[in-house]
Amino acid sequence: MPSASAVTGPSKSATSNQSQSVGGQQLQLVTFGLGSEEFAVDILAVQEINRMMALTRVPQSPPEVEGVINLRGKIIPVVDLRKRFGLAATERNEHSRIIVVEVHNKVLGFIVDRVSEVLRISSTIVEPAPSMVCSVDSDFIAGVGKLEDRLLILLDLPKLFDSGSVGAMTAAQ
Repeated sequence: MPSASAVTGPSKSATSNQSQSVGGQQLQLVTFGLGSEEFAVDILAVQEINRMMALTRVPQSPPEVEGVINLRGKIIPVVDLRKRFGLAATERNEHSRIIVVEVHNKVLGFIVDRVSEVLRISSTIVEPAPSMVCSVDSDFIAGVGKLEDRLLILLDLPKLFDSGSVGAMTAAQ
């Protein structure tokens, strides 16, 4: 089994402080890319980040579920985030990763094109998402972080993986 990549949690991650404001809550995020867009999720939801590994297909699973992995004896469904967002498929490469998260008390993984960094930003630089901010349905977007040189789309994991879809994924195991 391939080894995990460098990011496995806040204590082992390199962080950078992008916030220059005094007020507001600090958000610690894992950032990743799908195509040309950059996304982030709360680091507290992330259990680990792994290199791509062999996936076992499960018959009659939802279309966005690529398969399952055996992670230290636990079977975890893995979602292709490109399919979930309706983006065009691309070849997976050495930068592709599986981000393992806990949502609705269930553990699942999702495939991203690349993981960028772990960073801290102030909640004061996060604004609600405009309805047409990117190719992702805005219901899944918690907000948009305005960094000096780029915009960061913050995903709402509980909405992205609502309890019904998580239940369907875990039932397919």
